[in-house]
Amino acid sequence: MKILLTGATGYIGKRLLPRLVEDGHEVFCSVRDLDRFHPPNSLKSKISVIELDLLDEKTLKNIPKDIDGAFYLVHSMSASTDYQTLEQKSAINFRKAISKTAIKHVVYLSGIINEKELSKHLSSRKTVELELKKGTYNFTTLRAGIIIGSGSASFEIIRDLVEKLPIMITPKWLNTKCQPIGIIDVIAFLSKTIFNKKTFNSDFDIGGPDILTYKEMLLEFGRSRNLKRTIITVPIMSPKLSSYWLYYVTSTSYRLAVALVKSMKIEVVCRDSKINELLDIKPLSYKESLSRAFTKIKNNEIVSSWKDAYASSGIDSHISDFIQIPTYGCYRDQRNSTFDSSEKCKDRIWEIGGETGWYYGDWLWKLRGFFDKIAGGVGLRRGRTNPDKIDVGDALDFWRVLYADKKEGRLLLFAEMKLPGEAWLEFKIQNNSLIQTATFRPLGLMGRIYWYLVLPFHGAIFNGMLKKLTNNN
Repeated sequence: MKILLTGATGYIGKRLLPRLVEDGHEVFCSVRDLDRFHPPNSLKSKISVIELDLLDEKTLKNIPKDIDGAFYLVHSMSASTDYQTLEQKSAINFRKAISKTAIKHVVYLSGIINEKELSKHLSSRKTVELELKKGTYNFTTLRAGIIIGSGSASFEIIRDLVEKLPIMITPKWLNTKCQPIGIIDVIAFLSKTIFNKKTFNSDFDIGGPDILTYKEMLLEFGRSRNLKRTIITVPIMSPKLSSYWLYYVTSTSYRLAVALVKSMKIEVVCRDSKINELLDIKPLSYKESLSRAFTKIKNNEIVSSWKDAYASSGIDSHISDFIQIPTYGCYRDQRNSTFDSSEKCKDRIWEIGGETGWYYGDWLWKLRGFFDKIAGGVGLRRGRTNPDKIDVGDALDFWRVLYADKKEGRLLLFAEMKLPGEAWLEFKIQNNSLIQTATFRPLGLMGRIYWYLVLPFHGAIFNGMLKKLTNNN
């Protein structure tokens, strides 16, 4: 069967794609920018890729007319303060376009919405569901709460809190109940739902067997990591203060932190588990899901991360817009050095950032990340998805990967920290030398002042980094 997979570059989409191919489907991957979609070589011959922006109706003509089914996995929660309007418009455009095809079944992954009073985030999910439901096709909604898996936003936030804070003074919403579910089970429910007539025109809650408070989830996480943690909840922490607390302690963006805090005050517990029997799925427990996630991390098998979603940057432009580095009106710091081994140099470049660091003056990089976080930027907290693999579109600390070709020996990064301008950092191997170029396009007078203020540090940081990258000892 022919399936349209929207959100193919997102956390769930990347996990679902190989399962659909394995099940024998012909998959059409919908992406906003072709330059940032790099599926495994084993899948390339079995899939098609189409450029699709649900907010741009002209691009919706790219949807094949003979499509049989579709997964709607699109969310804009951290991309804009007005994400409710964007999500509703996207759903309407999708519904209108897909209804003109031979579509038989659409599956939407939403959030559990069983409470009368919903957060802005969950209310938006419900609105999307209602819009998609108006289509001329069979429609199924799967509603999930907290998703636990290597790289998921929920998992990474819990991990940040538990591993960083031995004692936590926390908001009272940590006593709210939820029903977490493992990512492997989410993928199983999605793949078994598509084209299953028993699920047509219905909505189902999906969750694991455990109903826990967020506090219990944190404590269980600590036990699984052999970490003793003390959690004290207080009633005086306002939603805004809670959002700042979550933002500064964890790797989430501030917009996402605000949305999460408002949602975490609402219970997300399944109405029933009838779909488990319907699809013959026995979900893993919370403890088992944690164990599986850490096994994946240990083996460097993180297929996708919430940080890879381009929306996490808050930038609206296509990533390809920045591949050609501008020169007019820009400041440049270019250095080069020879090396004995091209392969060793490439390996060091491809391991940069995250746990490895930036090879020289790491405390200065951390200080810059701290100030960026204070200013509301992304800071260094995102790290990297994989310790030695880099793909276009990946988040790399406070950079975004614009171009990455290890064979060619070129890595181009675009800065997502708060800056009075735009910045690029490029590593390029040419004629047995590494050319390292930092480019900054200032915005007004403040941008120019900023460049000269940080210029004294460039000599030490960039020169030291270059020497480490080309040192073959």
